[in-house]
Formats: sequence, C-alpha cells, structure tokens
Amino acid sequence: MKILVVGKGGREHALALACSQSPLCTELYAAPGNPGMAQFAHCVEISDSDIDGLVAFAKEKAIDLTVVGPEATLALGIVDAFHDAGLKIFGPSKAATQVESSKDFAKKIMAKYDIPTAAYQTFDNEEDAWAYVQAQGAPIVVKEDGLKAGKGVTVCQTIDQAKEALDVAFAIEGNRVVIEECLVGFEFSLISLVHNDKVYPLEVAQDHKPVGDGDVGANTGGMGSYSPVKKITPALKEEALEKIIYPMAKAMVKEGVPFTGFLYGGLMETKDGVKTIEFNARFGDPEAEVILPRLESDFVQAMLDVMDDKPVDLKWTKQVSHGVVMASTNYPQSSTKGAVIEIPDDLNGYVYHMGTKMQDGHLVTDGGRVLMVTNMADTLEEAFKKTYEDVKRIQCSDLFYRHDIGKKDMD
Repeated sequence: MKILVVGKGGREHALALACSQSPLCTELYAAPGNPGMAQFAHCVEISDSDIDGLVAFAKEKAIDLTVVGPEATLALGIVDAFHDAGLKIFGPSKAATQVESSKDFAKKIMAKYDIPTAAYQTFDNEEDAWAYVQAQGAPIVVKEDGLKAGKGVTVCQTIDQAKEALDVAFAIEGNRVVIEECLVGFEFSLISLVHNDKVYPLEVAQDHKPVGDGDVGANTGGMGSYSPVKKITPALKEEALEKIIYPMAKAMVKEGVPFTGFLYGGLMETKDGVKTIEFNARFGDPEAEVILPRLESDFVQAMLDVMDDKPVDLKWTKQVSHGVVMASTNYPQSSTKGAVIEIPDDLNGYVYHMGTKMQDGHLVTDGGRVLMVTNMADTLEEAFKKTYEDVKRIQCSDLFYRHDIGKKDMD
C-alpha cells in the first residue's frame, strides 16, 4: 500500500514510523514531513493546510491510505475533500472535528448525554464572563473556544488571574470563552480508534501540560509523557470507557456528526469518579510518541479494519515507554529558530522531531517544541533514567526541558 501521513510534528513522526513498520506499507510519503521522518519516508513540500494540493498529490500517486495528524488540517475539511475525491483517509469530517475545534460544541453534547465533565458556561463578551467568574470564585478554568494547539487554557488560582485571562481572550475579536469549574485529581489521556459507534481503546498515557517542573507555569502543547499509567487501573480505564468514551461516540452518531479517527479523551480521576477535561479530534502529541512504540500489532491493519467494521485486535508490549520534550527557550510565549542541534548516534532511545529543519547542512530548531526523546524499559524508573541520560547528551544552546516527567506515577 502507498500511505501518506499529513503533518510535520512529533505526532506525525510517530504515526509515520508506525505506518512504516507495517508489512502492508510499500511506499510512505509525508507532507510536509520533517528531517526525522525523511530518514524513512519521502517528504513532499506540500503544506498541511493546502487541502487542494494534498488531494491532487494523493490522486497523482494513487495513495491507498492517508493518515492525518494536525487538528487544524482536520478543521479545514481535509477528510470531506478526500472523500469527495474517492480517496481513503483516516480522520473525522470537518463537522465531527468540532469536538475539538469548538469547546462549546463538545460541552453541549456532554451536557445533553450526561457525560461526566466540569460544570461550565460559555460567554461571547467579557462583561458577562467577568460577572460569572466573580460569582463563582477561584480556582476556576478559562478556556478560549476554538483550536489553540493544546494551549489557550488558563487554570486560574485567583480572581485576578481569571481577569487577566479574560482580558487576553477577549482582546481577540470574535473570541468566545468557556469557563469551567476547576477539577482536582489525577490526569490521564485515553485515545481510541473510532468509527461511528465502534470504539477500540489504545493504552493509557499521561501528558504533562504545564511548562515547569511540579506542574507550574503556562499550559503548553505537552512537555512529556509516558505509558502505561500505573495509577489508572483496568477498573478506572473501564469506568472511563463506559461513562465517557463509548457514550461520546454514540452521541456523535445520534447528533448527525459520526466520528471516524483518533478520538482523544483528556480525563481526570476525581473524588467523584472519572470526568472529562476535553475531547480532541486527533492523536495526542506527545502521547503518540509513547503509545505507538508499545503497539506490537499492525497499526495500518488496525486503521483499515476500524473503517471496514472488522474486528480489531490490538497487542501491546508490557514495557513502559517514557518521553521528554526539549523545547525552545521562552516556549510557550515564543520559539527559537535556527539554533544548531547535535544529536549523538549512540543514544539509548529514539528521538522524534517536533520542530526542526535542515539549514546549511545542520539540524536546527524551527518551532516551540523541538524534539522528544523517548525510551522503553521494563519499569518507568528505568525508562526515566535512560531518557534523561539521552536528553543531557543532546547539544543545543536554546533548548530546555522538564526534569520530572513521570514522577507522579513513581510513588
């Protein structure tokens, strides 16, 4: 099969690598790809926002399956365009992508179908939003409606922080804000392969969103992750599936927006049971980089079987996967471009490229999150040790990282 992976980040690197390992894959393309993906795939210079260009390329090369990484590409309607052209693609329609592209859309469905989540209200003006925040008090969560690349969410510990977050949000013309109660508990990610009301859960992972050690600082796209998560027992995973993931897939069918693709549940174990923080319409990043390496069965076959309504058999290694993101200085406020990166050839693990490019024969930084260094071992502690040994050996003057990824699951 000829396979096309759309995107250029770490998630797409992980998706492409998993596809390349399938016996079904005879030729692999990435659009636009990155220097890491170029080591095993043909990278083509087509932007992931150029839907017409991607359709034309897939037709020209007779691509048998396209896998989409970025949520922004899905929100542009790539799946609808590929279907109109008679091309096979794994991902949700533009309408179904609203589960991520509109937090209000997702919240309304959860409210209607009694899917556990934080209490909320949506506002399109700052005056009413501020009055609500003052009435509710802090801590409280301010979420900008729409695609924010994993950011645009502020957990406000004080009323003053909430006012500042509202000022930032409503400085953007036409912006809407979802204000939620602040859930307290243990966060985890549960991603599933979904087609209509059929759901095939993958292994659980935990992302680390705040920029600093100890979960302090601004929210990011994710600073590292690991899988499996010891504290999320089989019983808790089953609770999450029965109360949240299965009902959401069925609800979207009933609402006339059936979902196909990777349905991401950002969940929290609270004192009142598992609740939904958010849904996303694509594979998580950095979760993809630790979940997919643990998959021992054929990833491409699984996606095809899901779309064809055939039974899906997913097999997993018992080993633990652990990864740390190396990000640009000042991320998430700004990013560094053009700083030279030196990666030794004899690292313990594998390096996914998130924001890199080749410049004058050198690998350089080209984004906020730049690399994700990953390792697998029999225990989280072992994998943690190997990853941080690797991180310390990568040379770049403009990168930083968290030092505590996975520590929460080592108690």
